[in-house]
Amino acid sequence: MCGIVAYIGEREAYSILVKGLQRLEYRGYDSAGIALLNSELNVFKKKGKVQDLVDYTQDKDVSGTLGIGHTRWATHGQPNDINAHPHVSGDIALIHNGIIENYDSLRTALINEGHVFLSETDTEVLVHLIHAIQLKESVDIAEAVRIALTKVVGAYAIVVMSKNEPDRIVAARKGSPLVVGIGDKEFFLASDASPIVEYTKNVVYIKEEEIVTLNVNGELTLKTIGNEIQLPFIQRLNLEIEAIEKGGYEHYMLKEIYQQPTSVADAMRGRLNVNKGLITLGGLLEFENRLKNADRLIIVACGTSWIAGLIGEYLFEDLARIPTEVEYASEFRYRNPIITNKDVVIAISQSGETADTLAALDLANDKEALTFGICNVVGSSIARITDAGSYIHAGPEIGVASTKAFTGQITLLTLMALQLAHNRGTISQSYYFQLINELDALPAKIKQVVEQDAKIKYIANLWKDADNALYLGRGYNFPVALEGALKLKEISYIHAEGYPAAEMKHGPIALIDENMPVVMIATSGSTREKLISNIQEVKARKGVVLAIITEGDEHIPQIADYVIEIPETSEPLTPLLSVIPLQLLAYHIAVLRGCNVDQPRNLAKSVTVE
Repeated sequence: MCGIVAYIGEREAYSILVKGLQRLEYRGYDSAGIALLNSELNVFKKKGKVQDLVDYTQDKDVSGTLGIGHTRWATHGQPNDINAHPHVSGDIALIHNGIIENYDSLRTALINEGHVFLSETDTEVLVHLIHAIQLKESVDIAEAVRIALTKVVGAYAIVVMSKNEPDRIVAARKGSPLVVGIGDKEFFLASDASPIVEYTKNVVYIKEEEIVTLNVNGELTLKTIGNEIQLPFIQRLNLEIEAIEKGGYEHYMLKEIYQQPTSVADAMRGRLNVNKGLITLGGLLEFENRLKNADRLIIVACGTSWIAGLIGEYLFEDLARIPTEVEYASEFRYRNPIITNKDVVIAISQSGETADTLAALDLANDKEALTFGICNVVGSSIARITDAGSYIHAGPEIGVASTKAFTGQITLLTLMALQLAHNRGTISQSYYFQLINELDALPAKIKQVVEQDAKIKYIANLWKDADNALYLGRGYNFPVALEGALKLKEISYIHAEGYPAAEMKHGPIALIDENMPVVMIATSGSTREKLISNIQEVKARKGVVLAIITEGDEHIPQIADYVIEIPETSEPLTPLLSVIPLQLLAYHIAVLRGCNVDQPRNLAKSVTVE
């Protein structure tokens, strides 16, 4: 969703805000804006990328040691200069990430009181509400914000500044992340730690329905919306500046694809002990018996995380023999699902802030199910509201299209399934040891796949002008087909669909001709012979086939147009290898088409609103 950054201290704020917005631009890039306070409240905002804002402000007065900045992913109101943040009422400026659900009724009441609105946004309603309360109640800006938030329904992270109180910034959150960086008589505030890490490692993560006031003299005051004073918990950031830079790669996405040998190893580090034959997930220890004896696992997620959940379903049912369902988090609570205290609800989210997934967890908690979170961002909302959980330790993922977080999620699900299978006695000791040894060998095998980048780029050049593509797989690799299609459509804007290969005959085969690229994930395993038949069906209709195969396969290269080999591994582990060429294929096709792979149109990295 949107990116928020703010500064108060002795430095000039402009460069800090701009650099922060550039690092947060993966969260939204429809428009950008800043507000700076010197003797005047100066607001500058522009449709487009942060660089458009920088160009616009070249000849403007951008002085001031107090300021707020915002990069927007549009919800209410189209992307343009007027709808860009900050929004202003009187001498108050505000930036906002989230949605105010009751904005329409608030707006009507404020119009009746004489307020005039310039934009189409719900955010402008909130700044007018704060201004109206301050005038009526004769309170300071912090108290006006607190009172206003008691009248608001929805999700938000907000930062507010007032020309009349130039010594402070007020911020609050509910459902959207916010972190405060603590320096020497200065504060940095942002949606995540990336704009903060080069200035300080000391941070406070603002909790749900908390309001923080940051004073120019170095004072931090934290309270709830109910006006209860809170003691801030200062944490040390475990993040280096190099982790959020491109490191010589053309795009963050390419860097993150190439990082997967390391990120998959990091997801296993400290959890997989091959020598002792042990898998230890610390987040499971307290609830190990409850998970072992669960009637059912329910996986809730959105987007790529949902596809990782589908692979989890295969793993848990095949290895641990526990009934498993995978649900779109956005639909889960709206169909009145049956949940009991014998169920385990597993929530998967890279950011740990996905609004629909959090709502699904709230429902699961209400039904007293055991909730388990799998996320990447330490201290995120999912990590706080679940009974237990594990981080994937993939490091910052800046590219909007998820790559290393996806393989990190699959790695963690595989560890969970194997630990459960071992504890429940549902697989033999020999098969268990075979799988953990092969899992340990996967980072090196992923590196082998990545090293075929030049060959994949060659194929991408042949297919870059396609209008449609079809991805087919079976068993464990059916979800990989879905993920390959999703990656292609996300970043290259080519229409692509993923299907179980056998379902091709039930409709999609009508689309196949010489202009339809077909990607077939045809690795060795229980369904290989059937996949060979599927390839022949495509070729009989003049389709062009790229097959992802296991190295040493001598038959499929004779019938497919192109092949990419992956190293041999056990069938349950193949998704961690077969997805890598599909990530690279989508990346290169998008680059060759001139698309912005790190910031694809209309998308944002973290969806913190419904």
